[in-house]
Amino acid sequence: MTEASHTFEKTFGAAPSVELDRVTARYGPAGTPPALEGVSLSVRSGEIAALLGPNGAGKSTLLRVAAGLLAPESGGVRIGGKDVRGMERRAAARELAFVPQSEVAAAGFLVREIVAMGRAPHQSGWMRERPEDRAAVDEALARCDLGAVAERAVDTLSGGEQRRVAVARALASRPRVLLLDEPGAFLDVRHRLEQSDLLAELARRDRLACIVSMHDLDAASRVADHVVLLRDGRVVAAGPPADVMTSDLLRATFDADIDVGVHAGSGQRYFVPLKASDGQSA
Repeated sequence: MTEASHTFEKTFGAAPSVELDRVTARYGPAGTPPALEGVSLSVRSGEIAALLGPNGAGKSTLLRVAAGLLAPESGGVRIGGKDVRGMERRAAARELAFVPQSEVAAAGFLVREIVAMGRAPHQSGWMRERPEDRAAVDEALARCDLGAVAERAVDTLSGGEQRRVAVARALASRPRVLLLDEPGAFLDVRHRLEQSDLLAELARRDRLACIVSMHDLDAASRVADHVVLLRDGRVVAAGPPADVMTSDLLRATFDADIDVGVHAGSGQRYFVPLKASDGQSA
């Protein structure tokens, strides 16, 4: 395993939309193992970076640091070239949207009402809905295939539907940076595929910078411009999917043998977990 930080270089825009520079972060007091150690990441407008790694690798921590919810012990975080720690909370909310790994459904609120909360950073203290707010909410509902349940109470929906509501609320804010923590959790096959298409569209058409933690290796290979393999809070490898998602590097990351192939019809790469590398069932 290599212990390296990596900065991505591409030609979208003059400056990265979101940048982590040699970030170290921990949850406990000094002396406890860091959740992230020396991690660098730079994502520009129009790019998708996928975070892959086992449970506890640091994926959620990286996203929380990028969102300004966890202050790094060392290193810096910049959004649009500005230090996120110096940004006023409302201004930061207009720049980025974060969908955490899990949320408790807000009992009694309709789906449309939850999605409309994404407009709060753009509204006055009275949160009066303007035509542009309604348009943003309607668009987010449509893009996340929620039109049919828009008037239902969110706590009556399935887990997968609630995940789509959380993503729609983030899209309603029309951010420049989108941070998603396992957005595919609980989704069925159709909606996982649609979500992959939506991510690609958000990056290519809307020019968002997206950082997404995932467990779906196939989806990461299909949609990501960059992949970051994390283990124990450190970068195992980072770069284009074809360079990073190899059997050797995936084994070093997950402690599992993973067969990497190419589908004859589509040309897409696929990944088949075979067994844990210690010989136990994966």
